[in-house]
Amino acid sequence: MSLLPLDAASPPLSARLRSPIAGRLARHALSLLPLLLIAVWAAVDWRSVRDGAARLAAADPWWLLAGLFFTCLGWVVAACIRQGALPERLPPGLLLASQFAAGAANHVLPASIGAHAVTVRFLQGQGVPLPRATASIALYSLVKPLAKMPVLLFFLLAFPGVLAIGDLVPDRRTLLVAVTCVLLLPALAALAMALIRPLRRPARELLRTALTDVRAVHARPGRVLALWGGSAVAPVFQASVLYSVGAALGLPLTWTQVVFAFLAAGAAVGAVPAPGGIGPVDAAVVFAMAAYGAPLHLATAAVIGYRVLTVWVPLLPGALVLSALVQRKVL
Repeated sequence: MSLLPLDAASPPLSARLRSPIAGRLARHALSLLPLLLIAVWAAVDWRSVRDGAARLAAADPWWLLAGLFFTCLGWVVAACIRQGALPERLPPGLLLASQFAAGAANHVLPASIGAHAVTVRFLQGQGVPLPRATASIALYSLVKPLAKMPVLLFFLLAFPGVLAIGDLVPDRRTLLVAVTCVLLLPALAALAMALIRPLRRPARELLRTALTDVRAVHARPGRVLALWGGSAVAPVFQASVLYSVGAALGLPLTWTQVVFAFLAAGAAVGAVPAPGGIGPVDAAVVFAMAAYGAPLHLATAAVIGYRVLTVWVPLLPGALVLSALVQRKVL
């Protein structure tokens, strides 16, 4: 009886990694990863969660229910925007579930990387090739800030006497940070394509795919309405959540003031990469509401409550949905 060498008797590493057991272990690890990230984030940001929960416990429950309603509408609008960025029709139920799960991932990684990664995996699972899925993400990311500008202009023209424009203009340092972040990403992308030759061909293919899909999407009125209309109303719904929380806490501001403060703050510092926009946008919103005469402690409490309602309340259910979609191989 001849003895085989050790390397001949055992299967290669690549075969072991492709085994069904290894695949199941990888799926289990991926499904538990969102819960682990939530635990880490809760340990880091526990004071905000505690303070926000204490404020909300003493707030008007009916206004909080209104805020929760607008939060749910935000997920529906996000699903509409994702559908509008693609010519193919996606299953509505799974699309909505994927956006609910993407919300959990979005608040863990900066610049919406987590949400985009979940969406790309979902689109690939629905048979959309990777270049076209990536092109739809690029179109989604481009349209959302552009669609916000007409909404800001509408508020400026419709409510000229209510909005204290001068007090809401960001200072030079804030503008410099925002402009730097906006210009840095395209500059880095151009530099990478100039220095790394293997990136040029995929970049050209992605650009061709994106232009083809943009023409196909804008040739269908339903897709245009879902993409541009959804991108326009999404920040208004988010601001309505903030107004509902503020009203529950007794914040003495009108709906138009809160909405414009939210839109102006997001336009000023929304380009600064942060998990879910938490940090720079929050500070800018507090400053904008204080410029309208709101007490600083109430403005801060409203923003903390807004984050609890839009981030922490749906975070655990969103992570569970994300885990379920991974388990069922939807992602």
